[in-house]
Amino acid sequence: DKMLSSEEIRVLIMALGTGIGRAREDGDSGKEDKEAFDITRARYHKIILMTDADVDGSHIRTLLLTFLYRQMHELIERGYIYIAQPPLFKVKKGKTEKYLKDENALSEYLADLAVEEVEVYVESGQAFVTGRRFLPILKKLIAFEGLLTRFGKKQHEASVLRAFVDEPGIDRDLLKNAAALKKVVANATQALTAAYPKAQIALDIAEDEEHESNKVLCRIHANGMAHTLEITHELVGSANFRELQKLAPSAIGLGRPPYKLKVKGEEKECPGTADLVHAILEIGKQGVGLQRYKGLGEMNPGQLWETTMNPETRTLLQVKLEDITGVEDIFSILMGDEVGPRRDFIQQHALEVRNLDV
Repeated sequence: DKMLSSEEIRVLIMALGTGIGRAREDGDSGKEDKEAFDITRARYHKIILMTDADVDGSHIRTLLLTFLYRQMHELIERGYIYIAQPPLFKVKKGKTEKYLKDENALSEYLADLAVEEVEVYVESGQAFVTGRRFLPILKKLIAFEGLLTRFGKKQHEASVLRAFVDEPGIDRDLLKNAAALKKVVANATQALTAAYPKAQIALDIAEDEEHESNKVLCRIHANGMAHTLEITHELVGSANFRELQKLAPSAIGLGRPPYKLKVKGEEKECPGTADLVHAILEIGKQGVGLQRYKGLGEMNPGQLWETTMNPETRTLLQVKLEDITGVEDIFSILMGDEVGPRRDFIQQHALEVRNLDV
């Protein structure tokens, strides 16, 4: 009843024409229940959910998908439901305009523009590289910084993670090897001391009885505040940690900081990869007009047609049901009325998150 009190939901039901819910069991089999769901009355076989490209838009889309799954399940089963992919940015350089889906697409666009203007010293090759040779390294660095920012939400957490993922070979087996772990901790302490020369830094190895292993207790005291993070069995085995290791500066051949950057023959040092990526993308922004759309309503009709509605140019994602049991469980846990199962699910899978936008 609460759901049906929404004017927007009532309009949606009327527009689709299928009705909702099951037929009444009133014993009159010859009487048609026109309010019950009937797929044969569907007015459209391509129903497109079009929401803003930001977090709020994702939330609204999730609520709509929950409604459709619960009340008009067969529309999804038959492949009638699609998700529009509106852009988040519009860029213009010279007379050329381009629409970009999200932050990642913007970073890649700016990287493409910047690589011809910069040279970066790559330790593995003992030389400065530029252009197309440097582009794959830069894109991995951008992915590394983006994942690091999402995984370690606070600056000090990200710094600790940066120090450990750049240590080759750290995994659950290494945590059990006290001698090898001491070497890793010594290197991480050195890296953190360089990053925070005025801070008090303490990295201590402690026993992890549950996993018959060890863990590292990291404490950074800076600017009157204490920050802590534990390097644990769960953390080093998580998908995000393993992905960070693959993208770490040492793993991709860039080497240890500081990093040397040349722009128009002038050389400068960047203390870390975050500074290096920022400096390069700022060069890419030169001469580029950038517009960020907060919502579809900010576009004029022509832009909305060109980017999101024109069948010749738009991008759509079809909603499919590939695992009915799994989908039912996810909707029940994450969108149901019970708070406990949702909290337990989030706590259990928090370290497995790959795409988090907060």
